[in-house]
Amino acid sequence: MAATGSNQQKLDTSEIISDILCEFLEVAIHTILYIRDIYPAVIFDKRKKYNVPVQMSCHPQVNEYILSVLQSIKPLLKSDSIRSLALVIVDKMKHPMERFVFELQPLMTSCFKDDALLTHLESGLRAFLLKLNMCDAVLSTNPPDCSFNIVVYTKESDARQLECPESTNQGFPWITVDDSEAQIESGCILPLKSYTSDYLKMQLYVEERTNKEPQQS
Repeated sequence: MAATGSNQQKLDTSEIISDILCEFLEVAIHTILYIRDIYPAVIFDKRKKYNVPVQMSCHPQVNEYILSVLQSIKPLLKSDSIRSLALVIVDKMKHPMERFVFELQPLMTSCFKDDALLTHLESGLRAFLLKLNMCDAVLSTNPPDCSFNIVVYTKESDARQLECPESTNQGFPWITVDDSEAQIESGCILPLKSYTSDYLKMQLYVEERTNKEPQQS
């Protein structure tokens, strides 16, 4: 059965938007890991994205994990099944210290009309990176030996796709997490940036634990 022109345009649009989002999220995740000192600065290389200087990890295992996460969620981005993605920074006892939350709403009903609109979208993503680079100045220092997790919030009916790696053809294992592993108690929220266009609505905020003193397990 041949696809109609409108169906093909919608398919192309969802593919373009999911590609752009995955590319942006990759850079944003690397940026957060750098500005929040999760890894030594020596493992990062300076590059440019959307004409913004960014720091990208050159550590193979870190990069592979991030890429695997993004590849596994791409089908859900295309089908508008993801509500948000959070990078959760945890202390050595696995208590959440900070949550960088990207609320995502791709608008797959629209079709790209010209390159100017794509340029406008990339300009909006550029503003997110600029905000991320500045937020370090208003966040308190994290405890030593922090690590991070990536948590994806989906529509309930789509969560099974992530729990079954074969359904995304990526073989990347996802597990359901308890709120204690991903939610912050007694925290404050710092809005960073929101953006709305014909193709995408996105909001970014960081939630920070008020007391970052070492906690007991």
